[in-house]
This record gives sequence, C-alpha cells and structure tokens, in this order.
Amino acid sequence: MSERGALRTRLDQLAREVAKFGTVGAFGLVVNIAVSNLLWRTTDLQVVRAGLLATFVAILFNYLGFRYWTYRDRDKTGRTRELTLFLLFSGVGAVIETGVLYMATYGFGWNTPVQSNVFKILGIGVATLFRFWSYRTWVFKALPAPEPVLSAEGLEGFLRQERRSEQASRVDTESVHH
Repeated sequence: MSERGALRTRLDQLAREVAKFGTVGAFGLVVNIAVSNLLWRTTDLQVVRAGLLATFVAILFNYLGFRYWTYRDRDKTGRTRELTLFLLFSGVGAVIETGVLYMATYGFGWNTPVQSNVFKILGIGVATLFRFWSYRTWVFKALPAPEPVLSAEGLEGFLRQERRSEQASRVDTESVHH
C-alpha cells in the first residue's frame, strides 16, 4: 500500500472512531443532563454536587458504550487495569467538567437553570477532549497489527528473489574455486 493510501486508511479509521466516540458521548450527554436536571429539580443537593453525581452516572453508561461498541475490537485482556484507568481518567474529566460548573456557579454567581445547563455542557465539552485522548491512548489500547500475509503474487516474487540470490551465491562460489 502506498504511503498516501496508508495515511488515508488511518484517517478513515480515526474518523470512524471519532464518530463512534461522539455517538456514545452524545447519549452520555443526554444521560448526564437528564440526571443533573432531575436532581436539581427534585432534591436539595447543591448544583455542583448534583452535577457531579450525574457525571458519574454518565461515566458508567459511557464505559459500557465504549467497551462494547466504540472499542469492541481493542485489547480485552486486563479488564481490571482497563476499568481502573477508565475510572481514573474519567475522574480527571469529571474534575475538569465540574470545575467549569463550579467557577460559573460560585465564581461568577451564574446559577440559573439555563446558566447551569450551559456551563455543564461547556464543561463536558472541554472534558471530552481530554477523555478522548486518554481513553484511546491509555485505556482501550489497540491490538498489535497482524503480521502481513504474503499474497500468491508476493510469495511468487519472494521465491524468485530467493532463487536469484542462490544462483548469484553459486556463481560467486564457483568463481572463487577456479
């Protein structure tokens, strides 16, 4: 495959991965916002605490979507390690996400329902960039590339090259003996 063709293939794979990640993330966003709003309207929890709780519900939802759909073809060994890293990086993402909501709510006093939703979504957006990078780099690691298999034409060419090498080697040996 040409260098350009290989690059095109990698970009296509990345585009599919981003689309699947985004789809799971979009459903996770709906879960996150729905749970946040439910908690904000039906409990006495503070805005940021309710938002953080909703984030953890969405994290669990997203893990299932990423493991069994987005990254289903990735290495499945070491599930304990995978889940530990997923929760660790999700926790960092939750700090990023909640930090944005916290600053808006307590730093600027923006805590109307609309403002809380806007900053919750903004925080999710910033945290999503971090999560995409960390999940694909550290959590759902790609399996090693399979060894290339020679096609019939490739095998035929390889054998021809080997015969030429053997013939050249014999000619060199014969010229040394004469």
